[in-house]
Amino acid sequence: MKKSDKNKSTKINRRDFVKKTALASSVFIIPRHVLGGPGYIAPSDRLNIAAIGAGGKGISDIKNASVMGRERVAALCDVDFTGTAAKSVENFPKAKLYDDFRVMLDKKKNIDAVTISTPDHVHGPAAKWAMERGIHVYVQKPMTHNIKEARTLTQMARTNKIVSQMGNQGGSNPLLGMVQRWIDEDKIGAVSKVQVWTNRPVWPQGIEMPKPDASLKPAGLNWDLWLGPATEREFVPNLHPFNWRGWWDFGTGALGDVGCHLIDIPFRTLNLKYPTDAECSVASVFSKMWTPDYYPEGCPPSSFITLHFDATDKSKSPIEMTWSDGGIRPSHPDIIPANDDIGGKNSANGVLIIGEKGIISTNINDSSPLMPKLYLNDGTTEFGPEVEEDLEPEYGHQRKWVDACKAGFGSPEHLALTSSFDYAGPMTETVLMGNLAIRSYMLQKENAEGAMEFFARKKLLWDGENMRITNMEEANQFVGRTYRKGWEV
Repeated sequence: MKKSDKNKSTKINRRDFVKKTALASSVFIIPRHVLGGPGYIAPSDRLNIAAIGAGGKGISDIKNASVMGRERVAALCDVDFTGTAAKSVENFPKAKLYDDFRVMLDKKKNIDAVTISTPDHVHGPAAKWAMERGIHVYVQKPMTHNIKEARTLTQMARTNKIVSQMGNQGGSNPLLGMVQRWIDEDKIGAVSKVQVWTNRPVWPQGIEMPKPDASLKPAGLNWDLWLGPATEREFVPNLHPFNWRGWWDFGTGALGDVGCHLIDIPFRTLNLKYPTDAECSVASVFSKMWTPDYYPEGCPPSSFITLHFDATDKSKSPIEMTWSDGGIRPSHPDIIPANDDIGGKNSANGVLIIGEKGIISTNINDSSPLMPKLYLNDGTTEFGPEVEEDLEPEYGHQRKWVDACKAGFGSPEHLALTSSFDYAGPMTETVLMGNLAIRSYMLQKENAEGAMEFFARKKLLWDGENMRITNMEEANQFVGRTYRKGWEV
């Protein structure tokens, strides 16, 4: 390969892209009685879809799943239709409305598939309730609130023959194929280190939870249903509809948010499995007691996580992965020109895959059109083409799931999904291992002198197959959670 400066960006023509996409997804219309099978829906039929969580990200999830009206949106479920969920009601005025997904899925018998776009803590209960009834599921990232839920739902999808997809739409970005090709062609040699970082959180985090105040509850909000599996409490202002992310009862912090986009890139292209250990350090805030730590009911203002992985067929040597959030990013590698961003724009979020012969720098997360970049030690560079932003919404991530639902479990369309639970489950578990380490960091017990001290600030050894920390039993309480009655997973 000749040494070169940044290649001129080549645009992918939208018309050609859509044409190829249509051809790739086309199917012959065969009568239902010929193909048959549990859950099979003839391509000529319209899928009956419902949304669990119709506001916020749920607006685009259910809209994209409708495939421009090709499919039928039969029902919408949300705990507050006076908020942003009103937009989905406007988009689908014929849909029946519910505030409790359990009631909706039991009463509305013709639902084939659901999108789940609730706060993180409801993902697991909602997906379980749907899959138990043979309903296909599209679940926003993170797939679940904790590791045990991820393992449970992964196994349930296989057993119940459910077509599943997690909402990390970057997994359907065609530019991931370029990163995969560089790895497969051994362009950067043996990979020993991966660095992932983000400027998130962009919501309140590292602070004490607001005090309850029932007088401030919006009239249209069903607070009890919003709490779902979480501990019962009076209405807390400034959590709904967005700021819940920074408290463990409801959210999973920056890792559960953008981590499911960014960690997906090395996890997928290097074919990583469960990590073997997890270790963390966190930024401190000063409590009323002037103790330099953060509030244990919430995520810290920033954190640094280290995970290790065994070698795989794509990575011939053990790999160390580091994650940092709160605006902390890695140092600029020497082989990348000082004026080049690393990862994404302004180096705010990104991934560095570091090998013995070079580095891949990228940020293919969410709907970003940013390109992957290859820098080799000999000065050679290779940059990916830019993709127009008006391509199929979110790279067809929801549409491909809908096509797979109609084709059936085990079909080529199903097996081609980029984030079915068979993949998304283990990847989500890896992301949530970082949170397990963070939460263990705050564990205290009384020492021989009668003073409280932190005792879990060490490397936690992980038995992935059995979902257990082997050297710190107290940390295993964070593998799952305690549920309110009626919301168990």
